[in-house]
Parts: sequence; C-alpha cells; structure tokens
Amino acid sequence: MILERLGFRRGDNNSHWDLLWAHDYPFKTLANNLKYLREYQKVNHIPGCGFITNKVDLSTTNIQYLPVSFRIPQDEKNFYDYIGKNPYKLFVEKSNFHRGISIKNVENIKFNNNENFIQEFIERPYLIDGYKFDVGIYTVITSIDPLRVYVYKGDVLFRFCSHQYYPFNPDDLDKYIVGDDYLPIWNISSLKQYYVSMGFSMKDTFDAYVRSRNEDPNKVWDSAYQAIKLVASKKEKQIADTMRHLNNTMNFFELVRFDFIIDEDLNVFLMEANMSPNLSSAHYPENRLLYEQVLFNLFALIGIGQRIDPAFRRQSSWRDRAVEVSDKNLVVFPEICSKCTDCIRSECQLCKFCFTDELRLILIQSYVEHQNKMDYKRIFPPNNMQVMQLNNYTLKNQLLMKWYQGKCAVDPSWCE
Repeated sequence: MILERLGFRRGDNNSHWDLLWAHDYPFKTLANNLKYLREYQKVNHIPGCGFITNKVDLSTTNIQYLPVSFRIPQDEKNFYDYIGKNPYKLFVEKSNFHRGISIKNVENIKFNNNENFIQEFIERPYLIDGYKFDVGIYTVITSIDPLRVYVYKGDVLFRFCSHQYYPFNPDDLDKYIVGDDYLPIWNISSLKQYYVSMGFSMKDTFDAYVRSRNEDPNKVWDSAYQAIKLVASKKEKQIADTMRHLNNTMNFFELVRFDFIIDEDLNVFLMEANMSPNLSSAHYPENRLLYEQVLFNLFALIGIGQRIDPAFRRQSSWRDRAVEVSDKNLVVFPEICSKCTDCIRSECQLCKFCFTDELRLILIQSYVEHQNKMDYKRIFPPNNMQVMQLNNYTLKNQLLMKWYQGKCAVDPSWCE
C-alpha cells in the first residue's frame, strides 16, 4: 500500500492523524470531528462534491461536452419537444447507480421512475479494431473558492467493450456499455505493439494510434480538460455553499475519475464522474502500476507524501512554514506593487502589505501544490483568463488567477 511505503500507519479517531481516507462521505458520522481540523490534516472528500459525482446532477448540467439529458419526471415535456425536433435520435435510460443501462424506444420510456434519467445515445463512436471504449481521466480538486483542479497526466484508463460494435444490436449491451469484464488495452491488436512491446502508457499508445491515422489526439485531451474545467467551475458555488459551516475549508480534497467517450470526429462527451474511483487491481493486475502512480502523485500534491516528515509538520514550530515557503515566494507584479500606496485598488491586493491571513494561506497552499504536483497538471486556474472572464468569478478566484499569471510571467513552469 502506497501510504505504508510513505511511512504512514492506520490510526483511529483518538490518534493524531494526518489523512482521513474514506470510501463514502464521512460527514454525517464524523461531523463534529471534521468541523475543526488542524492545518496539516487532510480529508479525501469535499462536502458537496456530489453535485459533480451524482450522475443525474452532472448529466443535466447545461454545458458543452455533455450529451443531451432529461430528468425523470421533471423534463417530460422538454423531452418530447426534443423528440419532435429530432425524431431519429436514440436514447439511453440510466440510473444514478449505473445499473439497468440500455437503449430504449421512446414509447418504452416511463416517466414515473425518479431514480432514472434519459440521455442521448452517441451513435458514431470512435472504434479501434471495431471496439467502442471509454477513457477515464483521474482528477483532483484541491480547493473550492478559490478553485484549483489538477488532472493526472501520467496516464489515463482505457476500457473497451467486450463485443465489437458492428453489426449493431441494441439488445447486446456488451457492444456499447463498458462492463466490469471490459476488454483491456493489451488485448486490442492495433494497440498491443505500442502498449506491450514498446512499453508506452495507455494515453501515449492511443496518441500514437491516432497519429498513425493522420489525426490529432490533442483535440481529445484539450476538449476533455475543458469539459472538466467547465463542470468544476459550474458546480463550485453549490459546493462552496455546502462548505460554509466548516471552520477551515482548506483541509479537503477530492479524487474523481471523469469518464468520456469519443466519436468518429474526435469529439469528446463526458458520461460520468466517479467518486472514490476503483483503484483495486484485483481484476486486472496489470493496472496496478497506474493506480499506484495516481495515488503516489496525489499524496505528493496534497502534501501528504512530500519530503517533510509528517510528525515534524505537526509541531507548532513548523506552522509558520518559513522554510517551506515564505512571502518572497508569494509576491508578484513588482512593477505594480512599487506604485501601490494602499489596498483599496484591486490591482494592489496581491502586494505583500495587502495580504490578509486568508489570502496568505491560499497562496501558500497553492505554492506548495505547485512544488509537489509531480505528474499532475493544473487545469484550473488557467493562465489565459481575460479581464471580462475574470469578472464571472469570486474575488478569491480572481486574485488567485491573477497570482498564477504573475508567477507565470517570471517562470514558465507556472504556466500550467
């Protein structure tokens, strides 16, 4: 286990703990224990992240990259209006528990099951050796208001349907639904030479195959990252409202696997976001390294697996973090700050003499994450936000975006 290799051991609620790792949300059973946490303590769920991982809430969000979806029973009229304009579309009825998924004829869809929703079926999937597949991107949200989102760039998870897509038969779910006994990438003939013989990652294997067809795989990844950014920023306010009762919101993070499918034109469609994604290699031992690297890099990113002894970080003498990060590591825009005489002007708020305690903690955490991110790539905040776009975000988000831009201006490693 990665945590054991990093020197951690299991504890209980009565011990000094650094990390609470729970499969389900722990907030009901441990509400009092999690309200007042010490700075170094981390919890692997963010209250309110269900607004992202709940399949109905996600699928019916009005953003690009999501197949058209309808809630049951609220959207019955909208559904039939859409059918009237798109009579040849196929739809899949899904449950929030990922059971009973199948293509349904319109007349067989019942609007009396409020645990289900209806989603447009993507009919022209990108096929490799005739097989449809999905792509899982491991994503970490380390902060809400300000929002910080990272994706694991070391690899992604490819899962192939166990039956070839054509000739298409809607009654054969294994043609279009990725099941537990999915076909792994090393069993796909056109990919085997890259993944097995040459030792490439799943992502690099896919990229090589796509390029061999004179297509650009970057279209896939740019779109997928944009979809994740849109979802996180769209849901941020709801999550932040859920966290308002907490004394310190900086102790929480969330590991999510966003699953996509790709069509023939390399357009991506976000299908779901999995809370507590399965990282067990019991079914496919060959995936063990991927899962371990996702976790190893994650623990570094959040400060659990970094080079500082956790016992040392718990000591009060370390809490000023001057050795790890000081104000000189945080200051940006010297040409602006040299002309600032007060903190009223918005452009002066990132100057050292205008730092609030909260802003300094936000910048410290952001700085440490950057130093420890390893194979995680920051996708939010981006570095290309225009002034008009900034106005759509909270003040803390605006300040952090500007701060990253300031760091990027003097050091290219901060530009992503």
